[in-house]
Amino acid sequence: MKMTDEGVKLIMTFEGFRAEAYKDPVGVWTIGFGHTSAAGEPAVAGGLKVTREEAEIILKRDVENFATGVAAKVTAALDDAQFSALVSFAYNVGLANFAKSSVLAAVNKGDLAAVPRRLQMWTKAGGRVLPGLVKRRAAEAALFVSGPGSDETASAPVEPVPGKVLPKSTTALAAIISALAGLLGLSGLAQHFVVLTSLAIAGGAAWVLRERHRISKQEGV
Repeated sequence: MKMTDEGVKLIMTFEGFRAEAYKDPVGVWTIGFGHTSAAGEPAVAGGLKVTREEAEIILKRDVENFATGVAAKVTAALDDAQFSALVSFAYNVGLANFAKSSVLAAVNKGDLAAVPRRLQMWTKAGGRVLPGLVKRRAAEAALFVSGPGSDETASAPVEPVPGKVLPKSTTALAAIISALAGLLGLSGLAQHFVVLTSLAIAGGAAWVLRERHRISKQEGV
């Protein structure tokens, strides 16, 4: 297993080049093509600057380190495209998170068809879904299924797990709806119809959310 040029380009594309140190969405000092102090030298702090050529040298060293780390955790046989997708993922989330992720668990169980979906569940930073991470995970999933031994039917993207839930108490919801109906001047029978219809809709929506939550727990994050 080895890192491909496509994998390196994917990392460079989504990390982007920054000549001066900046804080990423979760507050970590970063420079070059997504280099942080956790990846090794140079240590990153405010005011640090690098040229593009220096950043490419740092990136090459970082990718080699991450590739070594990923290879040490993977027990399944992978083609280069699959391996490269995992290295890009680990580069983004860190080797510690990669090691405990359901992505690696699926790989080592030989359930490679589940990997694209599980990759695309890692789209949050700071508790919110980031469009850039959605696109990156989709690109990594596409790379994973691009190799000769991959299941291309597993590449369909998935929706992020919803962060909001409906009110748990349908009794409270019924009271609210009934009060609104009263304010609108509806008769008792009309109010009853509005409440039942609204509860039916809410119940259906709640079932959908419960199913999504159940599936997300099964898939893991």
